[in-house]
Amino acid sequence: MRSSVLSLDSARNALSATPPLDRAVSSALPTRLRPADLLRLTDEGAEDVLAGRYDHLLPANGIWPTDERWATRLLSDDEVDVWLISWTPGKSTELHDHAGSLGALTVLSGALSEFRWNGTELRRRILTAGDQASFPIGWVHDVMRAPAAASDCLQVARNSTAESVGPLDPTLSVHAYSPPLTAMSYYEVTGHGTLRRSRTVLTDQPEGDM
Repeated sequence: MRSSVLSLDSARNALSATPPLDRAVSSALPTRLRPADLLRLTDEGAEDVLAGRYDHLLPANGIWPTDERWATRLLSDDEVDVWLISWTPGKSTELHDHAGSLGALTVLSGALSEFRWNGTELRRRILTAGDQASFPIGWVHDVMRAPAAASDCLQVARNSTAESVGPLDPTLSVHAYSPPLTAMSYYEVTGHGTLRRSRTVLTDQPEGDM
């Protein structure tokens, strides 16, 4: 994770000074913010969480949920939403996109498994503490807490419900979406090796139903 001395508020102010994009390019994008801007915001959010600036938003007594994912908004305006998410074993988001929103994340603690559709198959990668990723329009992925042994096979990672997790041992990540999320589409891989959309839902919640 890159070190930083900026808060989320100062980061947002810094973005306002970003030179405008070429008019032809900016008119084709759903937001003036770029992936690099969202990566910066998630990095700043992670630093602020570590510094205790959002302790008032965290679960009481530092006891993190162990059965279901948990999330809280760190920043919200008409242009961007920034969330802190806590992940639990065996709870995947399902394959989904972010509709018309760009996205980015920074892993704060623990590790995440991402299964991304590359056009022909699902490819897996592990994102550990300090890692970042950005998601352009059309990015379809499934995300879950990585098993304790990140080198386990993909099948174990997808079905790792037996991994023990304590209420003081969270896997945390900070996510940013611009424009703020309004919908997600969910997908399934067919027996013919293609991707089929199963449903679309209106939602402002990050990374699938909480």
